[in-house]
Amino acid sequence: MNIGDASAKTGLPAKTIRYYEDIGLVKADRQPNGYRDYSSEHIERLSFLKRARDFGFPIEDCRKLLGLYDDEHRHIAEVKALAAHHLEELQLKAREIQGLAETLQGLVEACSGEDDDDCPIIAELTSKITGANS
Repeated sequence: MNIGDASAKTGLPAKTIRYYEDIGLVKADRQPNGYRDYSSEHIERLSFLKRARDFGFPIEDCRKLLGLYDDEHRHIAEVKALAAHHLEELQLKAREIQGLAETLQGLVEACSGEDDDDCPIIAELTSKITGANS
């Protein structure tokens, strides 16, 4: 199937599929006219990559996961360790985002929205800049 069909089947943009090929994650077959030709195995790999990226795995971790996926003698402990490490990173990021959301909520509540008042949101956004330069 062509790249448009592969895109439709996997939900990945054609540009992303080309990128994955450029960095060696997927290697499409070529038709005699030079066009990419994707088999069901390619679609499976692309779908695997999409799902891994949906979970936020970085490209290099996706490369490792694909290697483990391809290895019939894979060590499941390696898969688990990779996923556990990524889970820790996601949980840390979630805590950071929650803290930012709470801070921003307080700033929004503190802002009167009136043009004649100082804006605590602008003040907070500029505080790191002015604090770093002084």
